Amino acid sequence: MKRMVGEIMSSGARENWEPRTLPVDPEATGRLREWLTEEGFSLFGVELDFRGADLSGGDFSSSWFTDSVLAGVRLAGAVLYRADLQSADLTGADLTGADLVRANLDRALLRSARLDGADMVNASLHGVDASRASFRGTRIMGASLYGADMRGADLTDAVLFQNAFKVSVDDSTTVRGLTGSVFGPISLFSGESSREMGGAELEAWVAERGGKVEVIAPGSPPQ
Repeated sequence: MKRMVGEIMSSGARENWEPRTLPVDPEATGRLREWLTEEGFSLFGVELDFRGADLSGGDFSSSWFTDSVLAGVRLAGAVLYRADLQSADLTGADLTGADLVRANLDRALLRSARLDGADMVNASLHGVDASRASFRGTRIMGASLYGADMRGADLTDAVLFQNAFKVSVDDSTTVRGLTGSVFGPISLFSGESSREMGGAELEAWVAERGGKVEVIAPGSPPQ
């Protein structure tokens, strides 16, 4: 496998980068190999299965992973600037330190994914299932989270800034060191029941758990 990747990269199309491991699926491997020899094109990986791949450090700016399977794939330090990851399955994926600025993650599965230290500024995460995902130290500034499931997620030391933050949390959601400003409300789950929480109540809930956020009232001017 290593030899094959080396042969691909000899063209110089993707200078100074090669995948550490290619996908198990032949179709995904073929598409990736073609892309590695192209100049100036985004990877078109729609509906492909990339499981088994280690794509750490790759530049996938503006690439298309719509409806793709990236479960368990290593994408540590990868550049996914403006990438389309709508409805992609990223369950258990490693996105540590990844650049997800302006990425479209609407309806993606991020269950148990690791996004520690990732840059998610202005990303879109509508309807995302991020239950038990790790966002330790992640910059989620200006991102839109509508209907995002963050029950059991770890937001330790994550940074928010005027985020649309209509998310679902529960008592296992970690917010220690969480800072910034959000537009609420959030949905707090206890078992099968839930209630909305916003304003001073939400600020107090976060503070009790070691974080500090400002909840911005709708219609308030930017600070």
